[in-house]
Amino acid sequence: MKTTLPIQRNVSLRAYNSFGLEAQAAAYLRVTEVVQLAKLGQDAELAKMPYLVLGGGSNIVFTRDFSGLVLHMATKGIAVVGEDADFTYVRAAAGEDWHAFVNWTLDRGLGGLENLSLIPGSVGASPVQNIGAYGAELSDCFYALTLFDFESGETKTMNKAECAFGYRDSIFKHAMRDRCVILDVTFALPKRWQANTTYADVSQELAARGIVSPTARDVSDAVTVIRKRKLPDPLVLGNAGSFFKNPVVPAAVKDALVKQYPQLVSYPEKDGSFKLAAGWLVDQSGWKGKTSGHAGVSETQALVLVNRGAASGQDVIALAQAIQKDVAARFGVALDIEPTVI
Repeated sequence: MKTTLPIQRNVSLRAYNSFGLEAQAAAYLRVTEVVQLAKLGQDAELAKMPYLVLGGGSNIVFTRDFSGLVLHMATKGIAVVGEDADFTYVRAAAGEDWHAFVNWTLDRGLGGLENLSLIPGSVGASPVQNIGAYGAELSDCFYALTLFDFESGETKTMNKAECAFGYRDSIFKHAMRDRCVILDVTFALPKRWQANTTYADVSQELAARGIVSPTARDVSDAVTVIRKRKLPDPLVLGNAGSFFKNPVVPAAVKDALVKQYPQLVSYPEKDGSFKLAAGWLVDQSGWKGKTSGHAGVSETQALVLVNRGAASGQDVIALAQAIQKDVAARFGVALDIEPTVI
């Protein structure tokens, strides 16, 4: 049975990924209503196709064409859905732009997401990666999400525990991968808000502005300025933001590295391990600002790989693998790639 869904065929995905990499989708659907997802199962051809859910395209590297159906989430809507003594609950549709959503909360005096300002991408993609920056993670303010399960054809809700959040990780990268699409996300924003200025960059930027008791908007403004200063604009120079995860190592490994490299940048974790600054490791390995083919490493942030204009996904991954090899040889530390590689 055929559906009336506005499916497009053989669509270029260059404009739909922030790296600006060329790849084609065999089929493409811009999802503006949840009911469209339920209709997919009514089409015999579409039901057999593999699905790829695409949000803002800011955390993906295409190394090949995609032979299935790309579901580009474009649903909209933000609303306060409840409150109690401790929290205000805000729900946003998957297709909402993440930074615009953060600004929406700040405009209404709701703090909690300010350290995650200017992270590119969509609200629906944010739980998949458990996005984080400057001492905060999405899971800190996450309450629940709604998803559509392709296997059962049902809509269901998942709470924080069920999402199994970890460092840049969640169940949506594992057991639920390729099985569902996130429809909306609800956040619990604290009424007794406190500024998170644990990262030196943030506290230094606030001090430079003469701000002693920052508001959530002050923190957001500081983070936005820092990100603009350090990270290239994807609209100008194609990139997917931070390309490598900060490796987490036991304290003994960190201590041994500090003896050899006293300037090593690290951050303590709650379990006693330490998170090493991947950007510092890449920089010290001599890769900052280098170019390999049409791919390169940003001159301002060694953690960011860039498209110099005509890079393919294979170029980007080849560069990433060369960096991984060098860092492992120099520091004995493995770097994991953060974006999804197709």
